[in-house]
Amino acid sequence: MPSFVLKTFLCASAALVLSTPATHAQLRKKSRPAPVAAARPDRTDSVALRKIFDEALLRGESYENLRYLTGNIGPRLSGSPQAQMAVDWGKATMEKAGFDRVYLQEVMVPHWVRGGKEKGEIVGNKGKEIKVPVCALGGSVGTGGKLKAGVVEVHSFEELKKLPDEAVKGKFVFYNRPFDDALIEPGQAYGRAGDQRRSGAIEAARRGAVGALVRSLTSARDDNPHTGTMQYDPAVPKVPGAALSTNAADQLSQLLKANPELQFELEMECITLPDEKSYNVVGEIRGSKFPQEIITVGGHLDSWDLAQGAHDDGTGCVQSIEALRLLRAAGYKPERTVRAVLFMNEENGTRGGNEYARLAAQNKETHVAAIESDGGGFTPRGFGLESDAATLAKVASWAPLLKPYNVDDITAGHGGTDIEPLKAAVQPKALIGYKCDSQRYFDIHHTAADTFDKVNRRELELGSASMASLIYLLSKYGL
Repeated sequence: MPSFVLKTFLCASAALVLSTPATHAQLRKKSRPAPVAAARPDRTDSVALRKIFDEALLRGESYENLRYLTGNIGPRLSGSPQAQMAVDWGKATMEKAGFDRVYLQEVMVPHWVRGGKEKGEIVGNKGKEIKVPVCALGGSVGTGGKLKAGVVEVHSFEELKKLPDEAVKGKFVFYNRPFDDALIEPGQAYGRAGDQRRSGAIEAARRGAVGALVRSLTSARDDNPHTGTMQYDPAVPKVPGAALSTNAADQLSQLLKANPELQFELEMECITLPDEKSYNVVGEIRGSKFPQEIITVGGHLDSWDLAQGAHDDGTGCVQSIEALRLLRAAGYKPERTVRAVLFMNEENGTRGGNEYARLAAQNKETHVAAIESDGGGFTPRGFGLESDAATLAKVASWAPLLKPYNVDDITAGHGGTDIEPLKAAVQPKALIGYKCDSQRYFDIHHTAADTFDKVNRRELELGSASMASLIYLLSKYGL
């Protein structure tokens, strides 16, 4: 990830308690059946998990499904024809897998169009022009032709606020705060740097600037600009927002030090069209003992438009479908109902996640847990939970069963952007984020480099099996 809201990597407290608003959810909670005394995992569970991993590694379908999604459909920005093609593909793929029920949930989504290739140039005081890699941030207005202005560099909103009006008015504000590479988890660095992308144009416009230039959110030093959603404030004029590649940002910063009077020329043709009708795609296997209790697993079907959306989040979609297929192929009938959900519009609106939660509340559904895969298809490591301490301890007690597959890192953490709305709507016991090795994720995140060839087949299939294994345990033992 909403819109993105720090994607899926910010850590939460181990003692985090899910909110309990005074709604019909309280009445529904009182009417739930008394919990069955929990059985202890035994050797049969080890055998079941081994069967799941064998099926994934020997006959897994995630990789070939991803090949089709990325190669035959490609970028799937909300509201685009490709997004509708992806909906049709998701529904057909789940039906082919033989799930008990496959259906669509209608949702209206934003329709932003990038337009022609963006152009950016650094212009010196002698008229010398240096072309640099640049891309529009998602949701930005266009420039209405070529927009040329001076540049003021800052590293934080606080630094911007301290500048006199004459230093900002009529210029581009250049936000050049890099990732904090001392952090072990790059997702934390992403979270700390993300405000300049989301709100940079608002804060620049407040001071009379003509636009915002933002350093791409990555540790990588390359020429790939990173897009991502940005916001506007109705009370503040809309000015264009663009991302510079890290190499371009370094170059601009260096040249500004030598010549503070240089200018930047930006040209973008992006436009926002009326909302479009789209859909979440839902497939489920009905529970054999507690069909009224639901476990959701999902990823987001939409992607940014610069590449194929392979790791973000094609991998999460195919893993969610595969998790259900693996359970069935291994001969296991879930005791609780399991749903695979391909959410629409995570990247620039979270409308699909909000609609799924709204319908769950409207239908008075009981949700035990929800799992989201939205951190790429890299080597699996474990799961991060938003839950109370007792629930976290119970799931962590299953770590010995998962340890042979190196997916036993079970800690407090952020569940996921698409499943977050379920917290207030139906109060599941846990929101669970699938964790994989994220060190390479932000090298390609939201760039033209997010392509199928960056995905390793074994890593992807192992992730599907890891998610299926956790679903097996949640379905059998509940929370």
